[in-house]
Amino acid sequence: MMKAAFPGSFDPPTSGHVNIIERAASIFDELVVVIAENRQKKYLFSAEERASMMRELVNNRKNVTVTICDCLIVDFLKSKGIKLLVRGVRGLEDFSYEFDLSLMNRTLDPYIETIFMTTDPEYFVIRSSSIKELASFNGDLHGMVPPLVAKALKEKYH
Repeated sequence: MMKAAFPGSFDPPTSGHVNIIERAASIFDELVVVIAENRQKKYLFSAEERASMMRELVNNRKNVTVTICDCLIVDFLKSKGIKLLVRGVRGLEDFSYEFDLSLMNRTLDPYIETIFMTTDPEYFVIRSSSIKELASFNGDLHGMVPPLVAKALKEKYH
């Protein structure tokens, strides 16, 4: 059985995240979406809110589960018997950052492999930080985030 994890902050979940999840779920027998709770970051949505939104977004995929993690991803993976990380990349800047993270993870656990999935072209420019800024000005989020996320953003900002 091929198990993989797709970790991220997902603050908020975007259409690009959902795209990567759907594509990865069609490849792997089991995909665990890992909502990061990084003590160094300030989030707009709580970990529970992010997990709740993500669960609703993936509820049509029987092989996808969503969980919250507040430890090192390699420790989480080890505890769940997962050896494969899926990371979405939009371009060279993302790849450079993700490549460095993959090397650090391999240093911490040499049995962890990372697979990079490029985003579909229509999601190339979608960044969570840009979406939050646009939402704060009541901008049109159509196509950037699923409707339930757009509603949650509207409630947070207005």
